[in-house]
Amino acid sequence: MTTTLTKRPATRNAALVAWVALVVVWIVWGSTYLAIRVGVRTLPPFTMAAIRYLIAGLLLFPVAWRSGTPEQRADDRPGRRQWAAMALLGIMLPAAGNGVVSWAELRLPSGIAAVLIGTVPLWIVLADAVVKRRMPGAARWLALAAGIVGVAVLSGGGGSHLPLGPTAAALLAAMSWGTGSVLQGLLPVPARALLMTAMEMVCGGLACAVVALVRGETIDFGAVSGESWWAMVYLITAGSLLAMTCYVFALGRLPATTVSSYAFVNPVVAVLLGAALLGERLTGREALGAAIVVLSVAGLLSAPRPNRLLRRARRAEA
Repeated sequence: MTTTLTKRPATRNAALVAWVALVVVWIVWGSTYLAIRVGVRTLPPFTMAAIRYLIAGLLLFPVAWRSGTPEQRADDRPGRRQWAAMALLGIMLPAAGNGVVSWAELRLPSGIAAVLIGTVPLWIVLADAVVKRRMPGAARWLALAAGIVGVAVLSGGGGSHLPLGPTAAALLAAMSWGTGSVLQGLLPVPARALLMTAMEMVCGGLACAVVALVRGETIDFGAVSGESWWAMVYLITAGSLLAMTCYVFALGRLPATTVSSYAFVNPVVAVLLGAALLGERLTGREALGAAIVVLSVAGLLSAPRPNRLLRRARRAEA
């Protein structure tokens, strides 16, 4: 009896800590869109993304390499095949995902960018249907249709004041992230989540650096504002290291469907922060479209799933 009574508080405490970690993910990942918007005011977008992911990945790698049990570390030693797989995912997620979003936020409000990236779960379901022939049920088709309608309303069907190029780029970034998330299950990736994340960040950072070089991006250190530097520090520490650790921690202790709630909470946090701190305002049509997108993602993630949706709708960690 004593043992049982002792275990119950311990279990409750563990669940509480896991929920605290999930709340951190909600807030921090939602706030990264604002930080990106501030950062790209005086920092080149792909250069900023390259610095962010290279520093975060190199800091996380030694910790991730030592993570897990001795048996896991012995069995999970990445070779050329694993690095090749992570190079592809680094290009599709941090680079084509976050790097492109950083470029789009040169002209897009942070809240709008967050809503567009919030469509990642919709693209995961579509990619799952195409790549793995896992067709969604009726409830998911309905959620997908609602999401498409929401995006059309948000963008105004081309008649909105939102710039067409950055809007399309953000949607393509979400598509790349969703497709890469599905391909991850088919590639020889490391078994340890932290190690996979660290390798992905390093590869993604290198890919962003190549794009920055091709684009001819340079940093005029005298012109970079203190706000942009602080935004960069926040993206590296809180946005990449803290939030990712909390995400992995929560995922190991809470149901995957609960943790996936970040996908529709993050855009709400981003819109609120953008309005409060940057003075961003949504028109009535944009607010309606954003609401439809968020509700469609929530419906998609809560719908019955005959085949388990890949856990990794994660980071649109931007």
